[in-house]
Amino acid sequence: MRIAEISSPDIRHQSNGHDRLLAQLDSLIKQTENRSHTNPETLTTLASDIKQILTQLSQLAPFSSNSLKLYIWKLSYRLWNSCVDLSNAASISRSSSAFSPDAVANLRHVAADLLSLAADVSGIPSPAIKSASFYFKTGVVWHDLKKYDLASGCFEKATEIVSKLDISRISDSDERKLLLDINIARSRTAWEVLEQNLAITLLNRAKCLLFGLFEHHKSLANQYLTFAKSALSKNETNSLNDALKLMNEALELCEKGLGEARTREETTELKGLKFKTLRFISAIHLQKGEYESVIKCVRVLREGSFDGGDHHASLPVLAMKAWLGLGRYNEAELELRGMVEIKGIPECIWVSAVEAYFQAAGTAGAETAKGVFLGLLGRCHVSAKAAVRMAHRVAGDEGDGVSEAAVKLRAKAVAELVSDERVLALFVGDAAAKERIAMHAVLWNCASILFRSKDYEASAEMFEKSMLYLPFDVENRILRAKSFRVLCLCYLGLSLIDRAQEYITEAEKFKIYLQKNDQEGAINQILAMTICLDFTTDFLSLAAHEAVACQALSVGVAALSNLLNFYTSGKPMPTKEVVVLRTIVTILTQETGNESEVLKYMKRAHARTSEIGANCFFGTEEAGRREQNWLAVMSWNFGTNCGKEKKYELCMEFLRLASEFYGIRVDGQVEENSIMVCKSLILTVSAMIASENQKQIALTNNEVKQALELLDRAGKILTSLSTGILDPDLFFLYTFNAYDIQGRLGNSESQQLLVKSYASSKACKPEYLLQIGLAASQGPRSNPQVAAFALNECLSALLSCPSPDYQNVALTVRKLIAVASIHKGDTDDDAVHGMYKQAYRIMVGLKEGEFPSEEGKWLAMTAWNRAAMPVRLGQIDLAKKWMNVGLELTKQVVGMENYRSCMEDFISRFEKK
Repeated sequence: MRIAEISSPDIRHQSNGHDRLLAQLDSLIKQTENRSHTNPETLTTLASDIKQILTQLSQLAPFSSNSLKLYIWKLSYRLWNSCVDLSNAASISRSSSAFSPDAVANLRHVAADLLSLAADVSGIPSPAIKSASFYFKTGVVWHDLKKYDLASGCFEKATEIVSKLDISRISDSDERKLLLDINIARSRTAWEVLEQNLAITLLNRAKCLLFGLFEHHKSLANQYLTFAKSALSKNETNSLNDALKLMNEALELCEKGLGEARTREETTELKGLKFKTLRFISAIHLQKGEYESVIKCVRVLREGSFDGGDHHASLPVLAMKAWLGLGRYNEAELELRGMVEIKGIPECIWVSAVEAYFQAAGTAGAETAKGVFLGLLGRCHVSAKAAVRMAHRVAGDEGDGVSEAAVKLRAKAVAELVSDERVLALFVGDAAAKERIAMHAVLWNCASILFRSKDYEASAEMFEKSMLYLPFDVENRILRAKSFRVLCLCYLGLSLIDRAQEYITEAEKFKIYLQKNDQEGAINQILAMTICLDFTTDFLSLAAHEAVACQALSVGVAALSNLLNFYTSGKPMPTKEVVVLRTIVTILTQETGNESEVLKYMKRAHARTSEIGANCFFGTEEAGRREQNWLAVMSWNFGTNCGKEKKYELCMEFLRLASEFYGIRVDGQVEENSIMVCKSLILTVSAMIASENQKQIALTNNEVKQALELLDRAGKILTSLSTGILDPDLFFLYTFNAYDIQGRLGNSESQQLLVKSYASSKACKPEYLLQIGLAASQGPRSNPQVAAFALNECLSALLSCPSPDYQNVALTVRKLIAVASIHKGDTDDDAVHGMYKQAYRIMVGLKEGEFPSEEGKWLAMTAWNRAAMPVRLGQIDLAKKWMNVGLELTKQVVGMENYRSCMEDFISRFEKK
């Protein structure tokens, strides 16, 4: 039964029963043409009888007589026309009880099979195209009836027929359109049965069937857009990314199609589709927070207004929100002003857009927010209440977490806003008395914040502006007097001066030791220096400076190490402890091989941070951030360098410290530092695993638990990061390490969740999924469920690419079959069979050489050989199933003609038995 066991085929003798079978076929077709035999039961019986005759007739193929093939051709057309008449009659009568669409579709399918049996007929132009068109039209009918498996079979048969043609020689426009329609229809059916990746692959293949025709570009672009809308409606994790890819494909086709348009109507039609697609793309980019892309889309839509650019009412709304997202408030203001002039936008929309603009402006846009508000005063109604709300929003509240510079910038914008004559006019009269009090409170609070921060100049200006909202009456006399007293304090405060202090020390005896290059003596002198009565720590600082200048680096380190001992007492020191530690590390880095010493001082820095707190150790504001960042970067650099030199123990320690330093405080760099914390944690675990492999000593249970804790921290950070800054390599490394560690703990469910989470992320790459699948399918801690999932996701991702890497596709399919065969055995034969069928569908329609030939042969031969055991056990249906798959696969592989002939002969003899 195996390929090697099949004997040479016997000479085929054609039966002389052609006439008998054709006469029976003619009689049955006449019954379909008889209007009295239109009930569903009769049509179903006729279809079954015709199929039986067709099966017998196919065993006598191929036919050498052209007249015989021509007669079969005519019978097929008669049957097809009968189906058309039945459908037309049913549509006229509208009687659902006397008409069965399924039965008529079944007859159409038989007609297509009959026409395919006749094959090439001399005297008939393009017989293959006509045969393919029958299958295509039948597939469309099955698709409309939601019989997607039958529709898919028809489209695959049509694809197989036209794939043997030289499309460069096809010039007829209808025939060219048929080639494209077959691919699109097959893609639609695949999409309906949730084989989205195959559907997209088929659309990508259809790009070579455009023939430079406008109608083809429009049809394919429309199908991409339809799939994109369908993807958006699913509300799944990757729906936005999938929809965006599809819409970009549609947009590219529209661009190319415009170059092929021949009439003004065609240009207008395709330009409308292009604009519609671009608006969808803009909305998706806005939803994803990709604001630059939104602006590019809107700009493209608006360009060329002289020849019909897009002026849709949604464009200014999209553009304004995108500019706000980018912090480009001037551009957002322009869009905001433009909205007022467009009649298509309701007033409530642009008013809410103004509020959204104000909310987004913040400190960076305080000046712009002020300008927009003042500009709107002249063209729409603005109340005093809105002015108070605007002033309060720009000024902010104490404790908002903004810097002193930001507070000052906001105050300036508010001062200019509230002193504008048009704004003051809003508060005139008794009706605005409540709003006047509220505005005075807002300005007074802002001035108080500035006063407490000792910015007396800005504080004085704000107190003066608050007095603009105090009426000259008896009731407000006390408030005015209070304002004058505060203004006096502000002006007095502007006359204060600062003081400075400096130290100068000298140590001549220590310098002599250095000049003699007696480093031991110099170090002893340092120790003696610390017990002198007039000793101050400045002596140690100067000693270290002189030692480094004389290139006595060990002496400099010794001096500063002794200086560190004085910081534990808690007494005030002239130099911050972090500066001393930074200097020691800098000195040690001037010579190679000091990694262990550097690590010792880095650990001390981390310990002291924990003891006294980050603010005390590093300092505050920008200076503190620089110190913290320096230690973090040095730990990272030493860790990565040790990793390159395969010093994995040191690498692990340095990277763990780097994660701690980066995570101590972020101060405006939360996301950036979070990324570095995450990288350090993940690479620490990688170093632990690498050290294990290097020493050939398994990690202890405690070390595995430590690794798991580190990865848990990294996982939480990865979840909090925005997708736009997520490094795909980093996310893969996290997943791979976490999978390894969870495997050591026997947590197979956690492994599955990890890989599923990675596969659904935007950072996922097919080649990484393949690595995970391969790792999960082998070794002592293999996980067949994870392997199957990862490989299946990898296959889907590969097929969704515009130009799939069929070498990796073939490898993935082979591994999937191996995993299912080894871990499932014969318990899930349908799953393995499905993989072979999926491979066949991938191969159908590919050009010669696209799918690796050796892999194709392997698939065909292993599928055929799987029928051996069922044959011996007498499991006829199961044997036929595998033999048919093997035979179908040989038809798609060049060089297997002899195998195919042997297989067909064996199947013929097998069926007779």
